[in-house]
Amino acid sequence: MGHDDKVASATLDVAAPADRIFDLIADPARQPTWDGNDNLAEAAEGQRVHAVGDVFSMLISQGAMRDNHVVQFEEGRLIAWRPSEPGLPPPGHLWRWELAPLDDSHTRVTHTYDWSELTDEKRMVRARATDRDALMSSVRRLAALAEGR
Repeated sequence: MGHDDKVASATLDVAAPADRIFDLIADPARQPTWDGNDNLAEAAEGQRVHAVGDVFSMLISQGAMRDNHVVQFEEGRLIAWRPSEPGLPPPGHLWRWELAPLDDSHTRVTHTYDWSELTDEKRMVRARATDRDALMSSVRRLAALAEGR
């Protein structure tokens, strides 16, 4: 299986400004409202991401906690993190959101899941199942929130 087989991506043009969309992504407490795969249960308020190096914690729907290590960040445009079990190094998968403003009220949103560096064998089945359709489910829910639908 090559690198390209381990990267899934979904893109959608959204009728909302980039800053509104970005605020829904960069505030972990809001993430469960747009998670289209029912992976995220809840996150404490007050964890808004501001920079590379930030870490936010999330309770996933399976009942475990995850620390999410922010590895890419540009306010209003880009955010990416690597999840891990608390106190452990990330096993190598990455979630990325890229926002490209098309005009003042429209944004191209790209959501990517990259597991090309994943080393944890017990996560491989779920990683393989996270395809474009799974990502698009979250993108569509995010779009609906951002557009006020």
